[in-house]
Amino acid sequence: MYLLQIFFYGDLLERIRMADTVAITELKGIGSKTAGLFAKLGVFTIEDLVGYYPRSYQTYREPVTVSAASSGSACAIYGCITSVSGLRRFGRKNLFVVQVRDEIGGELELTVFNQPYLQKTFKSGTFHVFYGNVSRFGRSVRMTQPRMYSPADYEALTHTLHPVYPVTKGLSSASVSKAVRLALRDYPAQEEFLPEKCLSGLQMISHAQALEQIHFPGSEEELAQARRRLAFEEFFFFLLMLRRNRELLSQSPNAFPMVEVAQCNRLIEALPYRLTGGQAKAWKQIAGDMSGPSCMNRLVQGDVGSGKTILAFLALLMAACNGYQGALMAPTEVLASQHMESLQAMIKRYDLPLRPVLLLGSMSAPAKREVRERIASGEANVVIGTHALIQDSVSFSSLGLVITDEQHRFGVRQRETLAKKGGQPHILVMSATPIPRTLAIVLYGDLQTSTIRELPASRLPIRNCVVGTDYRESAYRFMEKEIADGHQVYIICPQVDAGDDEELQNVTEYAETLSQRMGPAVRVSCLHGQMNAQDKAQIMDQFVRGNTDILVSTTVIEVGINVPNATVMMVENAERFGLAQLHQLRGRVGRGSAQSYCIFMTPREDEKTRERLEILNRSNDGFEIASEDLRLRGPGELFGVRQSGELAFRVADIYADADVLSEASDAVEEILKQDRHLDSPGNARIRAAAERYRLSRLDVRSI
Repeated sequence: MYLLQIFFYGDLLERIRMADTVAITELKGIGSKTAGLFAKLGVFTIEDLVGYYPRSYQTYREPVTVSAASSGSACAIYGCITSVSGLRRFGRKNLFVVQVRDEIGGELELTVFNQPYLQKTFKSGTFHVFYGNVSRFGRSVRMTQPRMYSPADYEALTHTLHPVYPVTKGLSSASVSKAVRLALRDYPAQEEFLPEKCLSGLQMISHAQALEQIHFPGSEEELAQARRRLAFEEFFFFLLMLRRNRELLSQSPNAFPMVEVAQCNRLIEALPYRLTGGQAKAWKQIAGDMSGPSCMNRLVQGDVGSGKTILAFLALLMAACNGYQGALMAPTEVLASQHMESLQAMIKRYDLPLRPVLLLGSMSAPAKREVRERIASGEANVVIGTHALIQDSVSFSSLGLVITDEQHRFGVRQRETLAKKGGQPHILVMSATPIPRTLAIVLYGDLQTSTIRELPASRLPIRNCVVGTDYRESAYRFMEKEIADGHQVYIICPQVDAGDDEELQNVTEYAETLSQRMGPAVRVSCLHGQMNAQDKAQIMDQFVRGNTDILVSTTVIEVGINVPNATVMMVENAERFGLAQLHQLRGRVGRGSAQSYCIFMTPREDEKTRERLEILNRSNDGFEIASEDLRLRGPGELFGVRQSGELAFRVADIYADADVLSEASDAVEEILKQDRHLDSPGNARIRAAAERYRLSRLDVRSI
C-alpha cells in the first residue's frame, strides 16, 4: 500500500538477501542438528548470526576472601585445596567435595555434581581461583559447580567482558559465542557505508569494529562505542526509509482533487467562537493539502481540548462539497457516537450538506446491513465508526478522505486497511497525546505535522492538587459541594476487581463503598472495560445525560467521553499511571464554562513519586508533561507505545538513545538534501548497505 511503500522494494530485498547470505552450516562444527537449534533462535545465516547480539555480559571481578563473599551471588575466591573427598551418591546424582582455604584461613567447601572425571584435576596443595555462586549455611560457606582457573588465566579474564546470549535447550551461550567468533573471522563484515566525513564528525567507530566489539568488547568503553554505532545504524536506515516514504507520498498525485469551498468559510464565520491561531494555521495546511497536487498525509497534534474535532468536521465538509465521501474512525464506540451526535447538531444548526451514518460493531446485523448499503451507494457522504469501518464487508463509493481520531490507538496496519478502500485517499490523523520531538521523529517520520499548542480562550485552566490518602474524606466533602451545585464527578481506579495488591483501589468495591458513604441522594455508577459494549454505552449515556452524579471508572474513559458538566476528576493510586496518561484523564474535565478540578491521590510518600506528580500539579501543558514523562520514566511505555515489541530495534532504544536518534535524523537529512535519490557514486555504498540491511526486520507497520 502506498502508505508504507518500502524504500527498497520487498521482492528486491528478498532476492538480494538470498544472493548475499551464507547458510550457518558453512561454519566449521555446525551441522544440521546444531543448525536446527540455531533456527529456534531465528538464526539461519551468517548475517543472522553476527546480528544476534548478546543480551548481557559477564564480568569477572577480582577474587575476594571467603569472609567477604556475598551469599547468593557469583564471585571468585583464591585459595589452596586442602582435601578432596571420594565420590558419593546424592539421590540420583554423584558428587565429590573439595575443601579450600583462602590466604587468611577462611574455609570454603566446593561441591561438584555428576562430573567424576574432574576429580583428578583437584589436587591437594595446589592454588587456584574458584568461580561460582556462594551460599552460606550457618558457619559453612559453599560453592556449587565451581569453575577453576589458574591465577594467570583468571587475571586475563578480569580485563574483558564475556557475552551472554539468549539460548535454547541444547545450545549454550559458549557455543553461540564460538560460532560468532568463527563467523567474524571467516566472513568479514561488508565494507563501511558511512562517508568518512560522517564517521569523523560523529566520532564513530566503523561498522566492522562495532560488530566485533558488541560481541567481544574489551572494556565498558568499547561496548558503549559499539552500541552507539549499531544504534545509529538502526535509526539511520529506519529514518532513511521514513524520509523516502514521505517523499514518495508527496509525489503521489492527488487522486481526489478538491477545491476550497465557501461552505467551510461560512461555517468558520458562523461558529460561536473564533478559531485559535493554531487551529487556523492547521486548517489552512489541511485545506492546502487537499486542494494541492499531491495526496494529503498529515498529523494534527494538539493538547486535550485544543479544538481538533472542528478541523476534522471542516475537512469532512470540504470532501463532501467536492463530491467525495469522508470516513472518521474513532477508537471507542462512545467517542464515535459522540462525534456523530456533535456532527448532527452542527448539520441542523448550520444547514450543512452532510449525510452522515454511524457504523459500530455492537449494532444489529440488519442495522449494519442498511448502513453498509448507504455507504456503498454513495448516499452517505460521511461515515463515522470504529474498527467496524475496516471490515471486508464495508465498501465505499468514492472515499476521498480518511481521518483517524486518537491516532495512537490505531496501528498503521489499520489506517492502511481503511485507506485501501478508497484507492489513494487523503489521510488525516489526529492525536490528543502531545509527543516529545525525539519520539515524534520515529512515530510520525512519514507524516507532515500540524501542532496546536494553545487552548480556546473560553477554557479555564484546571486547578490541580496532589494529596495523600488521608485527604480522601475532605475530597468527598468537596465532591458533595460540587454535586449540590449541579456538577458531576469522575473517580478513576487502577483495577476492576480486588487483586493481590491491597494498596490498589478497584472500581467494583470502590463504587459500592462510595455509594454507602454518599447516601441515596448521590447517584453513583461504575464503568470498566470488562463490561459488554451495550452496558458500557448505557452507563456512559446516563452520565452524559446527567442522570449519574459520580462515575467510578478505570481508564476506559481516558478517551471517548465528553461531559461539559463534569468538574471534578479524582485519580486513586495516581502513582501507578504515567504522567501523559494522567494528563489525558484530566482532560475529561474542564470542558464546560465552570471551574474544574483534578485531585491526584497517592498513598506513596517517597520523593520520586512526589516529584513526578508535582509536574502535573504545576502544569497543564501536555507537551511539557510528555517531555518530563520521557525524562523521568526512561525506557518503557509512553501512552501505550512500547519500545520493546512494537519498535523492535535490536540495539537502539528510542528513549535512552534519544541523542543518537537526533544524530541519525540529522545525518539522513543532510545526505538526502545533497542526493535525494542516492544516485551518486559516493552514495552507492549507502544504498547497497540499506538493501542488505533488510528493513523488513523493523516492522514499521506495527507502530
